Amino acid sequence: MRDLNYKHLHYFWVVAKEGGVNRAANKLGVAAQTISGQLALLERSLGVALFAPAGRGLALTEAGRTALSYADRIFNLGEQMLEALEDRAGEAVLRLTVGILDALPKLAAHRLLQPLMGMGKPVRLVCYEGEIDELMSDLALHRLDVVLSDRPVASTGSLRVFSHPLGEYPVSFYGVPALARQYAKGFPASLAGAPLMLPTRTNALRGKLEQWFEANDLRPQVVGEFEDSALMDTFGRQGMGLFPALSMLGPDVEAQLGALPVGELEGVREQVFAISGERRIRHPGVEAILAAAAG
Repeated sequence: MRDLNYKHLHYFWVVAKEGGVNRAANKLGVAAQTISGQLALLERSLGVALFAPAGRGLALTEAGRTALSYADRIFNLGEQMLEALEDRAGEAVLRLTVGILDALPKLAAHRLLQPLMGMGKPVRLVCYEGEIDELMSDLALHRLDVVLSDRPVASTGSLRVFSHPLGEYPVSFYGVPALARQYAKGFPASLAGAPLMLPTRTNALRGKLEQWFEANDLRPQVVGEFEDSALMDTFGRQGMGLFPALSMLGPDVEAQLGALPVGELEGVREQVFAISGERRIRHPGVEAILAAAAG
């Protein structure tokens, strides 16, 4: 049985993550020639090419993509082991790694994660943002403990996941004070021609908003479409237009974005799900999130 040189594998992993030998060399503080030599030795020991020339750079081969998926798990588990040992050396710390869909409102994510602060023990919360496919991949590789999403996710042949509903929440439109005063009177008819910022059509909420506009015979002026909810909030704070957010977040929206509610959208509710790799939740942090949402 061949032995795997983990130092060589680590060099390969960093090159793949950084997108090139020179960037990896800068990150690791070694010469580019050293990394190239180590990669050549790794490829020779494995009997496959891990990279192929692509323009002025390198691209992963099929074998390289396979190797990277294993290297991700190996070195991420190594990092988690070090953190776990550090925690055992001092006070026990509960570590929860959460993936947050970039379309999910950040204020909503903050509200849903707040129960972690009341668990009576130290918590280390690690949050990542991304698109749903990227987050599901990280969940499958055990880089994430749970994913917060605005939609359920179905299991596939290669991915077994479970969607735990956290709730359905009414939605309102908000705006800076001048806009809120202008359009609150006569709501929702007042929205005809109003400047609105909406999530992109990849967001589950967008379809519900379109149906609501149709049901109320409204033709608003869409001044912006945003995949990232935090970016929409930023433009909302600057008064570009009215924007949707959960009704329960009114005080937070006012405090952080300086925006006031214009009106609640009857029949429109945003769903939030906790996606896990197991049907029965065993992580105490995720249990606390689910329990708070159910209560």
